[in-house]
Amino acid sequence: MEFLSFDVKNLTLSLRKAEVPTPGPNDVRIKVAYCGICGTDLHIIDGSFPCKKEGFLTLGHEFSGTVDAIGSSVKNLKVGQKVVVDPNNGCNICTYCHSGAYQFCSSGGINSTIGIYKDGGFSTHAIVPETQVHLIPDDVDLAQAALTEPLSCLARGWDKLNGVNVGSNVLITGAGIIGILWACMLHLHGLRKTVTISEPQEKRRKLLSNLDLGFQMKSPEQLKGQFDVAVDCSGSSPAMEAAVSLLGRGGRLCVFGVANPKAKFSIEPFQIYMKELQIVGVNINPFTFPKGLCLLSAMAERYLNYEKLGIKVFPLSQYREALDSLKKGEISKAVFKM
Repeated sequence: MEFLSFDVKNLTLSLRKAEVPTPGPNDVRIKVAYCGICGTDLHIIDGSFPCKKEGFLTLGHEFSGTVDAIGSSVKNLKVGQKVVVDPNNGCNICTYCHSGAYQFCSSGGINSTIGIYKDGGFSTHAIVPETQVHLIPDDVDLAQAALTEPLSCLARGWDKLNGVNVGSNVLITGAGIIGILWACMLHLHGLRKTVTISEPQEKRRKLLSNLDLGFQMKSPEQLKGQFDVAVDCSGSSPAMEAAVSLLGRGGRLCVFGVANPKAKFSIEPFQIYMKELQIVGVNINPFTFPKGLCLLSAMAERYLNYEKLGIKVFPLSQYREALDSLKKGEISKAVFKM
């Protein structure tokens, strides 16, 4: 098999080859078709996000493919089926897991994510537990299915906000792929002219027009008024601080973008008191992967066209070009096709 190996000590990537691994009794071997590069992957590569502490790691936690082989104890999957992987799980032993909050599990959740702490999908083949493999709906292709994991995180954000009513004034900060997908999800739920997307890069603002959502697109300097809901998809602490100041009475800020662990922003507690503001965080996708699959099916035909979303596909051998295009903001997302 061919895979991208990440040296966690030296923060370097290299393309390597190895024998195709054999799945364990409870594991499934997936022939990877598509694997997305997440912003978290970029943070890991530059050393600003925690991952496996020693040795080498195959990144990639957003991948789809077909079942290539199954372990002796696997009963619910068959070779040849189209599948997608939920990279997160829990230990199922600790108090957090038994409380339905495995995102806080000290040995599971974000601490054992496939592609962050275990080998993932930047590879032609991946070994994953059967419990983390899901069948793809018949009306969805493998390329679209590679977006399931981020969609499942969006479903978590939607739950944390307890939904967003039609007519609400909504601000999305950041028009990378996550901001674009949030815009699509809001449109799917019936929101139209009351959504504003803030993005400093003009080319990203123009990209959004391809989706014909009818939303307002502005640079941060053009933002005015008050919003009922703000969703930060930038991971930028200045953007979050600005969003708080634009919230009206009863306003809610959803911190969705992953900030640098050392980043900070200021807030006036009096404003929280006076306006009864709410700030909610979204940490991975606990128990929302099935909802992500439902979003995938509902959005596939209308919203998940790679060209309109600004997603570019690269072979694994062009990983340097893929990372460079992402860092320069030339595309909204890069996806490897194996």
